[in-house]
Amino acid sequence: MKDGDYLFKRILSGLLVSAMLTGSVVYLTGCSNSQNGSDDNTSTNTSTEYAHADKIDNGTILQCFSWDFNTIKESMADIAASGYTALQTSPINACLEGENGGMQLYGDGKWYYHYQPTDFKIGNYQLGTRDEFKAMCDEAEKYGIKVIVDVIANHTTPTTSAVSQDLIDAGGGSLDTLYHKNNAYDLNDFSNRLACTTYKMGGLPDINTERTSFQDYFIEYLNDCVACGADGFRYDTAKHIGLPDDPKEDDGFTNNFWQRVITEVNNADNLFIYGEVLQGNNERIADYIEAIGHTTASTYGSKIRGAITNNTLSKGTVSDYWLGDAPLNMVTWVESHDNYINDGNWYNMTKEQVILGWAVITARKDGTPLFFDRPYYSSVENEWGMNRIGTEGDDMYKDKSVKAVNFFRTAMIGEDENIVNPNSDSTAVMIERGTKGAVIVNTKDALKTGFETNLADGTYVNRVDGKTEYTVKNGKLTSDADIPANSVVVLYNDGYKKYEAAAEVGVAEDTVFNIQSGKTATVTLTCANTDNAEYALNGAAAVSYKNGETVTVSVPSGSDIATLELTAKNSKGVKTYERVVFATEVKYSISSGTKVYFEKPDSWGDQIFAYVYNDELYENETWPGIEMTKESDGKYSYTFTEDWETPYIIFNDGDFADSQQYPADNGLTVEDGKTYTIE
Repeated sequence: MKDGDYLFKRILSGLLVSAMLTGSVVYLTGCSNSQNGSDDNTSTNTSTEYAHADKIDNGTILQCFSWDFNTIKESMADIAASGYTALQTSPINACLEGENGGMQLYGDGKWYYHYQPTDFKIGNYQLGTRDEFKAMCDEAEKYGIKVIVDVIANHTTPTTSAVSQDLIDAGGGSLDTLYHKNNAYDLNDFSNRLACTTYKMGGLPDINTERTSFQDYFIEYLNDCVACGADGFRYDTAKHIGLPDDPKEDDGFTNNFWQRVITEVNNADNLFIYGEVLQGNNERIADYIEAIGHTTASTYGSKIRGAITNNTLSKGTVSDYWLGDAPLNMVTWVESHDNYINDGNWYNMTKEQVILGWAVITARKDGTPLFFDRPYYSSVENEWGMNRIGTEGDDMYKDKSVKAVNFFRTAMIGEDENIVNPNSDSTAVMIERGTKGAVIVNTKDALKTGFETNLADGTYVNRVDGKTEYTVKNGKLTSDADIPANSVVVLYNDGYKKYEAAAEVGVAEDTVFNIQSGKTATVTLTCANTDNAEYALNGAAAVSYKNGETVTVSVPSGSDIATLELTAKNSKGVKTYERVVFATEVKYSISSGTKVYFEKPDSWGDQIFAYVYNDELYENETWPGIEMTKESDGKYSYTFTEDWETPYIIFNDGDFADSQQYPADNGLTVEDGKTYTIE
C-alpha cells in the first residue's frame, strides 16, 4: 500500500540431491521430473545447478505480485532458473472479499483487497489456502528458494463488519479497542509522528499495535507462517507503526511492537525482515532499520527511474542511495507495486527500461534488489494486461538480461564496487566488482569501446547474448562490436556457470483476453527451447502443440472464465509453466436520461466532474469531464444526454496537480440511479 489515499489521473487506460556451500553461494542440483510432480519417468535426472546466494541479503527477490500459491509452486523451476534467491508473496492473510469475489486485478475485483485484512490467519480467496501455501513453501525448499511473506499489522479493511470476532477479541473485545483512539482522525500531516502512527491512513482503520493481546495474536500468525515454511517478512506501511521513543496515546501500553515481532517470532535469527518505509517526510529511516533490520529505499528507486528515462546515468545519481547516514540495510527496487499502480509508472516506463534499471541496482554491492513483476502482457498502453489475480506475471522477470545480472550478483559476493561512466558518457554506466566482473548499462546510442576498466586482462563473453566477445588488455576494454543502445552487457568468467536455456510458453502478443458471451476466440500459442510443449484447456487432458499453432477457446457453461494452462520442458527436463485466463466480455447499453450520483469525501474539492468513456475511445468530454450537479452537501449527480454502449465513469475534483479521482484507474460501470461512494 502507499502513504495516503493518493489517486492519480488516468484517462484511458527435483528431488533435492545436494546443496553444497561454496564460499557464500549455494549450488542446487535437482531431478526435474520428481520435483515438478511430473508423471513422466522417461527422461534422466538433470545436471542443472542453479547458483543462489547463501542468504537473502546477498541475493535478489522476485515479487510475485498477486500470483496465487499454486501458480508460484508451478513456476518454481522458472524462478530458480532465473537466478533469484527469494520470492515475495502478496499478503496471505484473510481479507475482504470485494466485488463478490471478483478476480480481476482491477475492475470486477481488486488487487488491493488482500491488503485489507479481516483476520490474521493464513489463506484468502485470491491466493489460496493454508495447505496450498505450505505446499508452495515445500516446493520452494526443493529449489533452494526462500519465501518472504508480505504482512500487514497496521490496519484492517475499512469494511469493519467483515473483521473477524477472533481479531476483535485479540484487540480488546470491541472495534473501539482494536483501533487507536485517534483512528477517528484522517492522517494528513506526515511530519506529526503521533498522527503518523495512530491516525487513520488512506481510509484504513489503524490498529492499536501497542496492545499486548493484539501483539500475541499477530505473533501467532507469524509463527504459523514460519511453521509452513516462510523465511522472512515484508511489513507493509511500517512507517505507521511507532518506534520505541515515538509519542503515543495515553492508553497504558508502550511502543514495543517492533521489539516483540522481531525477537519473539520463531526462527528469528534466520529470518529476513524488512519494512516498507516510504521516504518523504520525517520517516526516521535509520531508526526503522535499527528496529526492524532492513527497510525499503524508495527515493533511490525514483532516482533510478528518472535516470533511465532521462538517459542520465551519472555516477553521482547511480551511487547515492539517499539514506543519509543510515546503514545500507535496504531493499532496493526500480519500481514497486505502489508506484507502478498509483504513480503512473506503468505508462512512463517501458518494460525494457525497467530491465535496464534492474541491471544497475542488481550489479551493485549493497542492498537487496526486489523485482516487481508486472501483470501478464501489460504495456504502456495497457496497465493490467490479462487483468487476472492468481496468474503468473509478465515474462520480463525471466528476461535474459535479468537472469544474467542475477547470476552475476551471486558470483560477485564480497567484491567491492566501482561505478564509472564509460568514455565520460553519462548515458551509460559501468559497475565493476573488483577485477572480477562488470555490468555495462547503455541507455541511448551505440557506445564505442576502448574505455578504461579495472577488469583483469582476458577475454570475456557477454553473458546476456552468450556470444559477443570483449577483450581487456592493459586496462582497456575493446570489442569488434559497439555496445548497442538500450542494452545490458554482463562480463565475468570466475564463477560463471552455463545453464540450459529455459523452455518458453505463452500466447501471441495480440491476444485479446475477453470473449463475448456465447462466442469463441482463436488463440495463437507460442513456445521455444522445447519439443514437448502442451496445453490443457479448461481442465481437459493435455494436448501437444508447436509454436504458432492455434486453439479455439470458449468459456464453459456455468462459468465466467476459460483457462488455458501451458507447460513445457527444456532439454534438461526443467519445467516452464504459464496459466492464461480469458473472461466473458461485459457488454451493456444505457439510454439518454440515465442519472447517477456520487458522494465525495470531505477532503475533496467542491467542484466535482464526471469523466465518461468507452472501449471505442469515445468520451463525454476531455479530462476532467463534465462538471456534476450539486444535489446536497457532499452529493452530486450526472445525467447522460445520449445513448452509450458500455460506458465507464471516473469521478474527480479537477485537473490540477493535487486533484483526486475515483476509481484510481479503470472506470466504473454505469448503473442508472446508483449512488457511488469510495470503498
